Amino acid sequence: MESIVFMGFGLHAWITIVTVLGMFSILMFTKLRSDLVFLGAIGVLFVTGVLDAKEAFSGFSSTSVVVIGVLFIVIAGLTHTGVLQWVVRHLLGQPDSYSKAVTRLMVPVAVLSSFLSNTTVVALFVNIVKMWAKKLGVSPSKLLIPLSYASGMGGVCTLIGTPPNLIISGLYEDETGRAMNVLATTLPGLFCLAVGILSVIALRRLLPDRKAPETAFESTGEYTVEMLVPSDNPNIAKTIGKLGLNNVHGGSLVELRHFDDEKIMSPVPDDEPLMGGDRLVYAGQIDELLELKETHGLVSADHFVFHYSEIVKGDHQLRTAYVRFGSALIGTTMRENQFEHKHKLTLVAVSRRGKRINSSPREVVLQAGDTLLLQMSSDKEQLQDFSKDLQFFDSTEVPNIGKGTLISSAIMIAMVVVSALGFMPLLQCAILAAAAMLICRCCTAEQAMRAINWDILMIFAGSVVLGVAIQKTGIAERMAFGILDVCGTNPFVVMTTICLVGTFITEFISNTAAGAMFFPIMYQAAEKLGYEPYPFLIALMISVSSSFATPIGSPTHMLVYGPGGYRFTDFLRIGLLLNIIILAANIFIVNVVYPLTPLQ
Repeated sequence: MESIVFMGFGLHAWITIVTVLGMFSILMFTKLRSDLVFLGAIGVLFVTGVLDAKEAFSGFSSTSVVVIGVLFIVIAGLTHTGVLQWVVRHLLGQPDSYSKAVTRLMVPVAVLSSFLSNTTVVALFVNIVKMWAKKLGVSPSKLLIPLSYASGMGGVCTLIGTPPNLIISGLYEDETGRAMNVLATTLPGLFCLAVGILSVIALRRLLPDRKAPETAFESTGEYTVEMLVPSDNPNIAKTIGKLGLNNVHGGSLVELRHFDDEKIMSPVPDDEPLMGGDRLVYAGQIDELLELKETHGLVSADHFVFHYSEIVKGDHQLRTAYVRFGSALIGTTMRENQFEHKHKLTLVAVSRRGKRINSSPREVVLQAGDTLLLQMSSDKEQLQDFSKDLQFFDSTEVPNIGKGTLISSAIMIAMVVVSALGFMPLLQCAILAAAAMLICRCCTAEQAMRAINWDILMIFAGSVVLGVAIQKTGIAERMAFGILDVCGTNPFVVMTTICLVGTFITEFISNTAAGAMFFPIMYQAAEKLGYEPYPFLIALMISVSSSFATPIGSPTHMLVYGPGGYRFTDFLRIGLLLNIIILAANIFIVNVVYPLTPLQ
């Protein structure tokens, strides 16, 4: 069967192509978990005989994937000892111009992202940057996009800064038997970072000036809150007017729905009787409206067993959260998805792009980036349940900064230095650093295990297997020849073309998957031209991490999308130009630092 050839590709190659295209389509247009999609792709390639058992599961034993897993523990040690908080506290300051503010923000974020998880750094900085922006009198939307961009630019400055660097360097070592230095991308990365900072400053007029979403929830703003009448409420059968529920202190009644009637009453007449199970929607000052629980015996509308004893006392608080991209909540309403009931919380209000939605919050069809005001338990452990759907930015726990901060910093620096000087391979250094974090109590064993993101590791492993299939089936070689046919034999043109396509693709798929997919293509193209692939791969590392034009191009973009009140096109306006600028800077500096050398 494999002897069947169509358009130059055999049967196994076509199976791989269809699997890859199908996988990317599913990731782009459905809400299925990414790790399951990658695992399904591995299963298809294995069952159809494209890969044997060893090849299909090679990603799980890949050195680069193991390094990423171990680094999660190292990052946990740094996070729980307050290293990031110390940096934030001492480096942002009070700059007197936008240019200085961008520089003061992007430089430390890039440095941290060179050694830590980009998403960890951005998640910590988001709330801080928003408060900082208010101090500076600048809209947060002017600083949150640069924050996300800085994390991506900084990540490429070391092999451990971003997963594609580890994946590509690991595949290179498998092919050649030579390991890349952990600082192999530092000089090109720093140059591109400098160009990126200057470009953001020069193009600042293209950054949107959006209203922060939480401004809809400030004390001067109005909200909508839904209350419910318990079955044993002493006021049942009395009229709305007699109870004074139409216009209460802090707000007014917007609509009423009886328990056994789907019809919504708006406005609500004064002579309408109150019944058990009625739902009342109010607009006004939320803190004052919630006093109706005490004054009129109402409860939050997330309750399905209506009893006066269920009135929430002091163990709940108001929290702000943003709907993540890919969340199962997108396209649903709280009334139909049972999210409130499952997690024992109440949706109090919804804002979109800084404006409160003036309707019953539980009837709002949710979108990515919507800001939700939730009344929920003050138990911090409960936040773990929301990680895939909601992102909270008012819940950062600031650890104590002390001796542990210095110890964890020293461990990280020692790991990088020992690996960079070639005394020990990166994997061994990472394992020793993780062990040191545990021994020195920078983090507990429980915190370390909780820090390991198994979903992400599955994606990384799947990306490695994807690259193996593309290379084994001859797709990489055919594509390399195709690129050479179009671009000729000029190595700079070939390098630029593949990096350009890689930059475009990574706007829509995981940069890890893009790196694994383009590695064999770039490697084969370099060999066909008769050049050492090393500089080609350094350029590829930077290009697949240079996704600036869409909010789905990077997890960090998704983190700032809601808090910044952005629209999808906001990233496109500045991001497309930045993609081109960084691509040009990338090609230039890589060929200066790593001149092309013919294969021996």
